[in-house]
Amino acid sequence: MTKPFEIGLYSFAELTPDPQTGELITPAQRLDKLIETIELADQVGLDVFGLGEHHRPDFVSSAPAVILAAAAARTKRIRLSSAVSVLSSDDPVRVFQRFTTLDLLSNGRAEIMAGRGSFIESFPLFGYDLRDYHTLFAEKLELLLEIRENVEVHWSGKHRAPLTGQGVYPRPVQNPLPIWVAVGGTPQSVVRTATLGLPLALAIIGGLPEQFVPMVDLYNRAVAQAGHSRTELSLSINSHGFIADDAQEAHDTAYPPFAQVMNKIGRERGWPPMNRQQFDASCTLRGANFVGNPDEIIEKILFQHEMFNHNRFLLQMSVGTLPHNKMMHAIELLGTKVAPVVRKEIGRRRPT
Repeated sequence: MTKPFEIGLYSFAELTPDPQTGELITPAQRLDKLIETIELADQVGLDVFGLGEHHRPDFVSSAPAVILAAAAARTKRIRLSSAVSVLSSDDPVRVFQRFTTLDLLSNGRAEIMAGRGSFIESFPLFGYDLRDYHTLFAEKLELLLEIRENVEVHWSGKHRAPLTGQGVYPRPVQNPLPIWVAVGGTPQSVVRTATLGLPLALAIIGGLPEQFVPMVDLYNRAVAQAGHSRTELSLSINSHGFIADDAQEAHDTAYPPFAQVMNKIGRERGWPPMNRQQFDASCTLRGANFVGNPDEIIEKILFQHEMFNHNRFLLQMSVGTLPHNKMMHAIELLGTKVAPVVRKEIGRRRPT
């Protein structure tokens, strides 16, 4: 059975100064606005809301499951996911328990999107050695899947005390609880995800999207080689963007906070600063960013669907601090103008 095409949002719950005024709201105010955006996403018919995990002063989502549980009480239909859970520096037992609890509270709408994260602050914070960066994730993903499959767990590894038949409770509404793996383009991660028979979330936040086609092809081949059914596995494309009624307004609104955040990260990592010309180029049809009016966003999602044949698209519109009223209007446009057209067109293209 062909999976329906899902459209949603994800956020890192940034806490950055307004690039125009320099104003910095409180963490409590930021969380209040975040819950409002999730509630609206549900009301306008979006399918998924994902929330990242970060341990830095410029983000407030160090505990995504707690925030998503608050959102569960104010939503009815939207799926609630981490984006991502930094599994390498967490305990898989506690990750499973937190998201199982979210699943119970939301009546079966929780998901885990596991990844190694885009920052490394959590490793020293929780007492892990960065030299174990790769083995930590592989081992903990193995344990998380073991917990999902078995109430009483028998498991041993290098980085955690063994489990010798202890029960992990509570159990979720969904059986199995959905577990995705998010990758940024590392072939080994793609192959591991496929071999385990897990859905893949591919982050495309720079460069030309067509450069990621080989990664999707690799995933498809590895899924087949491992004996899994590709039609039963989902593929998500996760990207940055923003929507306004007018394309120029979308660019003018999105650029200042986007450049503020990306250039700050760039200074930490040795990247050259971004300028407006580069940003505008990234928002064209073949660029990575989905910034424009609804018609342009529709065209771009469909353009990439031809390349990737994915069945989920998640958009991060809060890259930096945006005016809240404009963010809410962008969510409304995504849910009411973009999503219905994209779903209808992709449904029309698919064989009956």
